[in-house]
Amino acid sequence: MITNVLGSELKSCCNAPLTGYFRDGYCRTGHGDHGLHTVCAMVTDDFLKFSKTAGNDLSTPRPEFDFPGLKDGDKWCLCVTRWTEALAAGKAPPVVLEASHLSVLEYVDLDVLKAHEA
Repeated sequence: MITNVLGSELKSCCNAPLTGYFRDGYCRTGHGDHGLHTVCAMVTDDFLKFSKTAGNDLSTPRPEFDFPGLKDGDKWCLCVTRWTEALAAGKAPPVVLEASHLSVLEYVDLDVLKAHEA
């Protein structure tokens, strides 16, 4: 069983748009995932603007990668380090705890995640 931050089975984050490092809807990690795409977040306009200025444009469609571009309210598996950068900047999007991988707790305290629960 793959575990979420609450200690129960990891739930799917989103299938439309299809997210996850493995593009299977789950915020889980594995060999080659240097970004650790483990936080299931409900993106906001503020976060999308922040991410773009930080060098990762998530709002522009990239058809060559089958990426539709994200909009406010979409769920997406974010890199845990990007989420913590957004947290420090006051731009962290809400988190779906049941769909965020247990390994997130190596970077963020559960109480902080709960304070940002979607």
